[in-house]
This record gives sequence, C-alpha cells and structure tokens, in this order.
Amino acid sequence: MAWQGLASEFLQVPAVTRAYTAACVLTTAAVQLELLSPFQLYFNPHLVFRKFQVWRLVTNFLFFGPLGFSFFFNILFVFRYCRMLEEGSFRGRTADFVFMFLFGGVLMTSTLTLAQLLGFLGSLFFLGQALMAMLVYVWSRRSPRVRVNFFGLFTFQAPFLPWALMGFSLLLGNSILVDLLDGSPPMGLASAQHGPLPTESCSWMPLQKTPITCPSLRNSQDPICHPCSNDPH
Repeated sequence: MAWQGLASEFLQVPAVTRAYTAACVLTTAAVQLELLSPFQLYFNPHLVFRKFQVWRLVTNFLFFGPLGFSFFFNILFVFRYCRMLEEGSFRGRTADFVFMFLFGGVLMTSTLTLAQLLGFLGSLFFLGQALMAMLVYVWSRRSPRVRVNFFGLFTFQAPFLPWALMGFSLLLGNSILVDLLDGSPPMGLASAQHGPLPTESCSWMPLQKTPITCPSLRNSQDPICHPCSNDPH
C-alpha cells in the first residue's frame, strides 16, 4: 500500500519534472551500482564530435555525483523549482517548458564547448548543476515578490536566491564555475535592482513561443498560475 501511495503521488508530479528527476535518480543509482561509469557520461567535445558519442550531450545533465549531501541538495532543488515552474508560470505550456530546457541546454553546452576549445573550464564535465541554477534563476525572475526562507537562516526576495545558492556552494567547497557558466547570479542581481520582468515572458528567451509542434507537447489553453507569494522554503 505504501508503494502504491508513493507511486500515486509521483504520478501527480508534472510530466517534465517527473521525467527529468527520475532520469537523474536512475542515472545516479546505475553509477552507484557500478552498472555505469561516470567516464561514460561526462561531457567531452572530442568524444562527442569526433567519436560520435552523442549520448554525452544528454547524460552530462543527469549526473550530480555520487550519493551524498551534494546529490540530495541538488536533486531537491531540481525537483522543487522545476515543479514550481511547471505548475506555475508554465502551467498548460509543456511545449514551452521543454523548449526552455532545450534552449538552456544548448546554450550551456555551446558555451562549455567553446571554453574548453580555448583552454578554459577544463575541469568541468557535468552540467546538471548549471541546469539546476538555470531553473532557480528563471523561477526567481518570474516570482520577484516572493520572500524565500533559506534553510531557516536567511529571508530575502526571490531574485537574490541564485546568489545565496552560489555562496552555499562555496561553503560546501564546490567550484562556482558552474554558477558563472549559467550566468544566474549577476542576472539575478540585475533583476533585483532594475525591477521584475513582465510575468508573461523570460527576457533571455529569443522566442516568446516555442517552435515545437509535437502534438503530445502541444500547449493547452489553461491560464497561467503564478507562484504563491508565501513560499515556505
């Protein structure tokens, strides 16, 4: 019965959040069980474009490291803010949400490829944390008036959340290269200083509507539901 209840709750999670979170957890479990190796998953431009190991374009977004505090921290934030975006600003707009994922992934992969070809960011092999930072940044920009309680220690407005995450990452001894690659903290501060964006669009997106035409991802006509201003976390 407990498994049935858990499965029922999981099926109530929006499709994109459910698929991405499950893929991250399953990938980490496969590595933990030694069914896969991180060396089969990491991003390497040479292996992708010369050896045609194209799966690395996807798998580098699915691995957050071995089981531990860092993994649970990242997967919690991915699940929370991906779900809040999909149930809030992108409610009834699954195609737009998928396109945002694709656009962000292509942009980060292109930036990392160019940086590594120029001899920079040679120690960065996985972009899952950068994608998580992107989700947090987009949510914070679309919820500028929400006050966030950061682990019960600090309370601040949502646009400052990317900065708090970067600082917390530094305290954990992690590199901030991922956060800088995503570009979230500077842009989040700019949004806090210069006022919120219109809630109907993301300013960094070059297109207001997705070109995706797959019927299963077609946007519905549900009204957009914005996040509640009393966010408990």
